[in-house]
Amino acid sequence: MPLLGVLAWAIVSYTTWMVRPTSTSWSVNSVEWVRHRVPFGNWAADHIESAYYNHNAPKKGGPQRKSLPAVGANRPGTAPAAPWPPPISPVFPSPLPGEGVWNPTGAPPVNGGPPMLVTTYRPELDYPQLVAYVTWFDHTRTQLGYYPGRYEPPNAAVRGPMMVPDSQRSRLLATFNGGFTYTDGDNGSTDNGRMNEPLKDGNGTLVGYVDGRVDIVKWNGGPTTGPDVAWSRQSLVPIVWDGQLNPFLNDNPDSPQWGYTLGGRTRVWRTGVGIDARGNLMYVAADSQTVITLAKILQHAGAVRAMEFDINPEWHTLITYTHNPGLVPTMVGPNPNQSVNRYLVPDDRDFFAVYLPQPGPVTVPFG
Repeated sequence: MPLLGVLAWAIVSYTTWMVRPTSTSWSVNSVEWVRHRVPFGNWAADHIESAYYNHNAPKKGGPQRKSLPAVGANRPGTAPAAPWPPPISPVFPSPLPGEGVWNPTGAPPVNGGPPMLVTTYRPELDYPQLVAYVTWFDHTRTQLGYYPGRYEPPNAAVRGPMMVPDSQRSRLLATFNGGFTYTDGDNGSTDNGRMNEPLKDGNGTLVGYVDGRVDIVKWNGGPTTGPDVAWSRQSLVPIVWDGQLNPFLNDNPDSPQWGYTLGGRTRVWRTGVGIDARGNLMYVAADSQTVITLAKILQHAGAVRAMEFDINPEWHTLITYTHNPGLVPTMVGPNPNQSVNRYLVPDDRDFFAVYLPQPGPVTVPFG
């Protein structure tokens, strides 16, 4: 009888979970049920995923790449030289065509310059097949909005459309994934002065100010923000500060603070955001990274402060958009688990939208 009771509970719980609206696949949604509803399910899923990814981790060495994935509108590396951002210095002694050279995305110029640029480079000599995808956003030529998804953050003050609002798509430049979930590190967030989840002191916090600036700060301001902040999103503690790697990255690389599911050592898709020396935002996504190698990518690309964002192959997503004249999305970096139309339809997770600027103070446009 106890076994029948457990089985009945599992059937009802699983069915209820799976019939909810969701943007995830059946397999991903099933794993999420195990994590959130099965006793000790998170522990079991962690160990199974860790064993799987470690078993399938890339081996050192192997053949050299002959080319890099094409990104941006000019391919490869034909963007005119500009004083900032400087090209990313190749790690390999024989660079591939366009390696580390910034390309525009097809977005219209703003005040005579590109609002965003993209590039790729190989970050590790020991792993010649790995590629880092790097995007740079000029904070003077773009505006960012932070949007809750269907289920993350759990208690959004304004849930909103859970996608890019229809009214804002004419000025849309890019979208990218948010950070770790609230339950994975008390990662708070706010929008337009309203708290979704309380901010935690000490966490790295990506902040968008009403005057258009963006920054990464170590939060020390209590559970919510002041009137000068348009939005904020936390994701663990910073991994780069003052241009240097967080020294605790090496002390305990398996700590849950670098990825509740897989810790910091497991090589898996990881994403991160950084701020360069002039206050511009950078986004990075790369396969088979540890938290240490991710931090090194951001540092090498020019970030002076950086945070780890969401990890695992299901969640990394950077999409750029052109208008010809309709909205044309392009996925930067392969992700067969997500559609190129992610964020143009309601999504379970929170995300960022990058827009052409408009006059006035920055607010998150929910309509």
